[in-house]
Amino acid sequence: MKIAIIGGGASGMAAALAALEGPENQVVIYERQARLGRKLLATGNGRCNLTNLGADVSRYHGRDPAFAGPALERFGPQQTLEWFGSLGLMTAQEDSGRVYPLSNSAGSVLDVLRLALEARGAFSFCASEVTAAGKAGQHFWLSTPAGDEQADRLLVACGGMAGAKVGGGKSGYALLAGFGHTRTELRPSLVQLRCDNAWTKSLKGVRTDASLTLELNGLVLGRAEGEVQFTDYGVSGPAVFDLSRAAAFAGDGATLALDLLPGHSQVDIIHYIEEKCADFPDYTADNLLTGTFHNSICRAIVRRAEIPAETRLWALSAASREAVAGLSKRYELPLRGTLGFEEAQVTAGGVETAGFSPQTLESRLVPGLYACGEVLDIDGDCGGFNLQWAWSSGRLAGLSAGGIYL
Repeated sequence: MKIAIIGGGASGMAAALAALEGPENQVVIYERQARLGRKLLATGNGRCNLTNLGADVSRYHGRDPAFAGPALERFGPQQTLEWFGSLGLMTAQEDSGRVYPLSNSAGSVLDVLRLALEARGAFSFCASEVTAAGKAGQHFWLSTPAGDEQADRLLVACGGMAGAKVGGGKSGYALLAGFGHTRTELRPSLVQLRCDNAWTKSLKGVRTDASLTLELNGLVLGRAEGEVQFTDYGVSGPAVFDLSRAAAFAGDGATLALDLLPGHSQVDIIHYIEEKCADFPDYTADNLLTGTFHNSICRAIVRRAEIPAETRLWALSAASREAVAGLSKRYELPLRGTLGFEEAQVTAGGVETAGFSPQTLESRLVPGLYACGEVLDIDGDCGGFNLQWAWSSGRLAGLSAGGIYL
């Protein structure tokens, strides 16, 4: 049986290796980039956070996150690590549950996948974009730069809009639309946030740990904790990425509130400030929080509290001390949306999962058509969850397309 796979990213390669477990199967991968797995090389800042031991449906999003359940249950983090081990990859896990290749290089992950594909007889055509596809009788046809091709089964693993520089695009949505499938609204996710930079531009490059609350019209849309990096356009960092999906759908008008001292109450901070004023009365206001934050954050808080930097601590009013404490606990940033798909790691939204069987990832509309990975309306949190979905869904789709059942 000939199985055509459109897309040679993480899910496409996992699908190909799964389908090749059927000895009679022939697998052909069509990849529009110059090489397989280009986007994989960029994951985890080049380290490739290939899974997270805490991956379950609670860490995924979409119109129906439960759709991801069967694939994750059959091929979860532990099975994924065993699979990679069988391909020769050594891994290391962090306390957070994130797992990386022991080499700390995404190239190691791609290399073992590429070698396995070659050893098992997969055919791959790179720089070969499939521009159209359809079904005539029992067979699928594909339009490629080399001409029309035929296959018994067709698997779409084109990925989403995120990361256009390394392979993201709309082709998967268009191909599946040609078969009658529809998609949800698309938004960038795991991406930096734009905000009114009056309160971030001077902090460019500064990193700090904080508790974050995303709000819109008084409603809490999400919370996160972890590292925040200030930029000239807004904020970045792991904690920001965790809220970026909700921020993308919220649009303008949302507020990001940073608790810069999450381990301390506002009363504790006021007490600390009062002691500082008593112990160092001749210090200037811009040194009020020295020893607590990065100096740039100290100055930004004092300036935002409208306290002249040269004010001596002995002259600091109770209202000013409370204002500084309040800003330390709630540093508000009015949001202006997110950066775009070019910078995003993941696409939120995708082809509607209602059109596919969660048990096999086969189309409910067109027998023999399958889809997996980011092209579907499933996306995960930051921290290895999206690659786990790629492996899990790719393997399930590949086994199903190849007529191999668990």
